[in-house]
Amino acid sequence: MIFKNNIPRPPDFVTGEVILINKQLRWTSFDIVNSLRIFLKYNYGHRKLKIGHAGTLDPLATGLVIVCTGRKTKEIDQYQAQQKTYTGSLMLGQTTPSFDLETEPDQTFDTQHITPAMIHETAQKFTGVISQQPPVFSAIKIDGKKAYDYARANKPVKMREREVEIFRFNITKIEMPQVWFEVECSKGTYIRSLANDFGKALGSGAYLASLCRTAIGDYRNDDALTVEEFKTIFGKNETVTM
Repeated sequence: MIFKNNIPRPPDFVTGEVILINKQLRWTSFDIVNSLRIFLKYNYGHRKLKIGHAGTLDPLATGLVIVCTGRKTKEIDQYQAQQKTYTGSLMLGQTTPSFDLETEPDQTFDTQHITPAMIHETAQKFTGVISQQPPVFSAIKIDGKKAYDYARANKPVKMREREVEIFRFNITKIEMPQVWFEVECSKGTYIRSLANDFGKALGSGAYLASLCRTAIGDYRNDDALTVEEFKTIFGKNETVTM
């Protein structure tokens, strides 16, 4: 396991390493894997190294991404299956087609009736096993194409509901119309969908304004390295950047 302040030995990327990466804003999970693949190719000569990530984060989200190399890629599924913890904020009174700031607001709703007590009570109604419809702006495949390809082409697509589990949904701060939260949830949960459904439950609307994945199981983003920190620590030759 490679993470901040605990690098006691030279890495063995072929036998396999599990790398905790702190994803920065607007990077995609693919960007992280591709950047590390290029870096390891030119700095360590690993031209056919297996490398993959254990769970996608949206470009507008930040936080923990687990990257596996070599034989450790066989463990990706077990990391993906672990519960996730997120912190973030949602904006009440508006919705967007993507349920976040990837797209512009398309509807406006009243928020005058919403009280702090309502917000806290409504959050508790979303704990436990719930049914959730993933956002159309997502990487879920439908007939061989990713859903966001249909959405960006303005083609209608039906997203199937799925059951997910919310173990904890705490409201941490309220400054209307913005609400901050912490969520602990199962694999497959879309926090953007949770924000959208939360707004509806309040008799209004909402979109996800910010999001950070702070933990996957027992692994913490506080222990993770940014891609650039990883390259600085493990660079042998001239660092290759994207």
